[in-house]
Formats: sequence, C-alpha cells, structure tokens
Amino acid sequence: MRLCADVGGSFVDIAAFDDAGAIAWRRKVPTPVDDWAAFVGVFADALAVVACERVSIATAGLFDPVSGVVTSANIRCIDGRRLGDELAATLAVPVRVVNDADAFVLAEAARGVAIGHDRVFGIILGTGVGGGLVERGRIVSGAGGIGGEWGHGQVVHDSRIAPGANPVFACGCGLVGCLDTIGSARGLERLHRFLHGVDVDSLAITSGAEAGDARSVVTVDYWCDLVGGPLAMVLHAVSATIVPVGGGLANATALIAALDVRVRANLLTPATTPVVVPGRLGEDAGLIGAFVAGG
Repeated sequence: MRLCADVGGSFVDIAAFDDAGAIAWRRKVPTPVDDWAAFVGVFADALAVVACERVSIATAGLFDPVSGVVTSANIRCIDGRRLGDELAATLAVPVRVVNDADAFVLAEAARGVAIGHDRVFGIILGTGVGGGLVERGRIVSGAGGIGGEWGHGQVVHDSRIAPGANPVFACGCGLVGCLDTIGSARGLERLHRFLHGVDVDSLAITSGAEAGDARSVVTVDYWCDLVGGPLAMVLHAVSATIVPVGGGLANATALIAALDVRVRANLLTPATTPVVVPGRLGEDAGLIGAFVAGG
C-alpha cells in the first residue's frame, strides 16, 4: 500500500492505493496552512489508519527536485522546507514530492486523455496559469523545478503609440503582462472588465459566450487570441502532441474547444484532431499523479 496526497491551499486530499493502483481508502481534510505540526499530523493520522510503506505527495507551489525545497505562498507552513526529507524523518517512511501541475500531466499521460502520446504538455487554467511537461512517462523539470511553468514572463506589452490600448496587468510574481494575468479565470474576468467596463465572473462569461451573449463572445474570442499564440509557440518548442487542460476553466468545454481551434490555426504542422482537450481524471488527477510519480 502507498499513501498519496494532493495538497492544495484549501484541502489535503489523501488516499491509500493498493498494489494494483486502485484507491482503497480516502479522506479529505482542510489544509493546516500555518501549522507544521498539524500538517505532519494529517499524514501521521492517515498512516495510523492504513499501514503504507511509502508516501507520495503532489503539492501546490514550486518544488525544486535538486534541493527538495518547496516554495509555497499559500501553504506557509511548508514554504522553504525540504518537505520530503522532513516528513520522512518524522513519519519513518520514504516520501516523494512533486509539483501538483506536474502530477496532473503525469496522471493524464498515464491514465487519462493523453494515453499513447510520448510527449505531453499539460496546462492548468484556474486561479492562475500553470503547466507541466511529461516525456515517455517521466516529468521533465528544470532549474528550480520550473519546467513547464509557462504562465510567467511578459507576453503583453503596453503600446507606446496608444498607452492603455493593450491589457497589461501586474502579476503576483512581480512582473507585468504575464500570461497568468490574462489566461486564468481571473484573467478572463480582467479582460472582460478591460473590454466592457463591467465585472462579471468567469463562469458567467463562458456560459454567456456559449449562449451567444455579444460581450461574452468578444471576451472569449480575445482571450483565445491572447492565449492561443503563446500556447502554440510552447508546443513548437517542446514538440508535444496533446495538451490536457485542468483547473476550473477546463470545465468550460466550449471555451477549451475554441482555444483548441485557435492553437491549431497557429501550428506549423497541421493537426486534424483536437490538441487542446479537457483532462479526463478530474479531481483524482493529483492523487493519481502522485501515485505514478512514486514509481
């Protein structure tokens, strides 16, 4: 048996997998974001219920596979810690840690919509924009654990001729004009406000566009323009053949289908079947990715 967890800013989804890779036990508890002892207790309590030989964790935030250090703004008690080593010392079992976006892509490549693809670039379109790259069943990481993180770095610039004509927003990373500021659910809302001067939530925008609401259609079309080009460039750079989508916007199937059309229009090698597709595993993806990453 192996204990696996998907650690987010709100909840820890934790489960025991049997040797066949099926979930045999599961619970979901609030994340103790500021209490390290309570965080450790989540895993200790689970191990007291189900005896497991090792632990695998998919966590929000950056994970450096070289140093083992996690950087997490939302889960402060693990920020700056060598999470795997520190948990292993307390729990007395080996602990493997991966980034949650990487876990999502790994899961979709192993058991989801990307089965059969050698190189998979998965994206998260939720509160922010994230991503991960998997090649032949292995996570491709980079310096500091930022492999596949395509949400940061300026892609939108202000116009010198007509200042304010382009949607340049400050990003939480400290830069401006990042894809994260326009490609996420909050970014879709910012674009709608930029274009129409009104505040509307992302769900209303996506459902409105599907229903033919003129303003929502314009916003979604503009969003596809701004996100589709950079995504096509990433696919050219990494030679991925499919893009599973996770996060809240993945539930807006018409939006993702529209993004797929825009991305394929920007590809140098024509694709006759969808490339950008909603993930298949839903809320199980993080747990399954943690399990697969654990080997």
